[in-house]
Amino acid sequence: MKPVADMGVVGLAVMGENLILNMESHGFTVACYNRTVAKVDAFLAGRGKGKNLIGCHSLAELVAALATPRKIMLMVRAGAPVDALIDELAPLLEPGDSLIDGGNSHYPDTIRRCDGAARHGLLYVGAGVSGGEEGALKGPSIMPGGHAAAWPHIKPIFQAIAAKVDDGTPCCEWLGPDGAGHFVKMVHNGIEYGDMQLIAETYHLMAQGLGLAPSDMAAIFRRWNTGVLDSYLIEITADILAKTDDQTGQPLVDVILDVAGQKGTGKWTSQAGLDYGIGIPQIAEAVFARCLSAIKDERVAASELLTGPSGRLSGDPDAFIADLEQALYAAKICSYAQGFQLLRAASEEHGWNLKYGDIALLWRGGCIIRAQFLDDIKHAFDAEPALTNLLLAPYFRDILTQAQDAWRRVVKAGVDVGVPLPAIATALSYYDAYRSARLPANLIQAQRDYFGAHTYERTDHPRGQFFHTNWTGQGGATASTTYQV
Repeated sequence: MKPVADMGVVGLAVMGENLILNMESHGFTVACYNRTVAKVDAFLAGRGKGKNLIGCHSLAELVAALATPRKIMLMVRAGAPVDALIDELAPLLEPGDSLIDGGNSHYPDTIRRCDGAARHGLLYVGAGVSGGEEGALKGPSIMPGGHAAAWPHIKPIFQAIAAKVDDGTPCCEWLGPDGAGHFVKMVHNGIEYGDMQLIAETYHLMAQGLGLAPSDMAAIFRRWNTGVLDSYLIEITADILAKTDDQTGQPLVDVILDVAGQKGTGKWTSQAGLDYGIGIPQIAEAVFARCLSAIKDERVAASELLTGPSGRLSGDPDAFIADLEQALYAAKICSYAQGFQLLRAASEEHGWNLKYGDIALLWRGGCIIRAQFLDDIKHAFDAEPALTNLLLAPYFRDILTQAQDAWRRVVKAGVDVGVPLPAIATALSYYDAYRSARLPANLIQAQRDYFGAHTYERTDHPRGQFFHTNWTGQGGATASTTYQV
């Protein structure tokens, strides 16, 4: 076979197919392969018919179809399938060829695979791709990291197919070595979990607290999408709430079972917060909310036994909806602030040198969390690259100051009518904790010293000096070694 293809893609599921069509529409020849080779033939006879594509029935055939240096994008399920595919491909490739994992792989796996590929002289890239089916076809956000020598070879393709912001800048830029790209994509997904939970809680308050019909809520979300909350998730929420079920004639959202699935990236983000010692409680609560949704049968049984308020909110509904808009925006800012805190910690740990304003720009178009206010995040980091927390940027600080009365009223309203607000309320607690010069951790440290001689620092001595008290008069002077995990 004459080696003419610009890119090879392995995996013809939803994302793989659409990325192939996106590449082809931008003038690139793509060789495609799937383990179930019948899917290759079906694709070329269907959506790929008449297009500049090369169907391959083996990995060897795929490799032979590629111009050198070869570039192969792996669009298969994360985990063991990626490792198995690399093991099959590596003997067929030559030094300088590039393997690009476009799935949602866990970033430690990408770090490991970069090391392994280097031993074979291969270039490895972990490229997070966000935007779902439509984004993959029309322009996703792409977050590549790994072996930098691969970037000049894949840059023309990736930046051509990526979403573009208003000035034409592609939502794709090199992020850093080894696992940087997949880590950024993981945090993106964690923020996405948080955003979706915030919107769901807002919907719950409207439905249970105000008794609004889905069509009425759809109109509210459409209006919100013309203001500061302008974003893809707000836009599709309006569409969802306006949709009628063909079978029952009811609002479709009302006949969907209240059990949310998850594929692991939100859990990985939450675990990374623990690993790096960064408080991201809002993202973690969004994950836990999905876990609670999954025990549907338990919740139904508990609803017959456990009591609580279930009334309607009193007062002006329009005023409360205005409060909801401010509370949702304020909580959203906190979610992104936590995500960027985590990005900073990982970047410092691994020496990735992430550019936070550039990351905000990557998320401005194509991806699931794309939103108007990402421009404001980019401006904040451009103005102060060493910004420790988005909450401290003057623009966001002013918004939170203006929104917090409404935010507190919303949280109180949720308590009054028994609507759980794990993300909105946790965001407010995060804000209050972050702005507190003194927290009750002094008591916790005293308790630790009491039962375990873990020592404590004193307010009247320099940091780094540790003390132990013999609280009972029966303990000794020996203290436990002080360390942080």
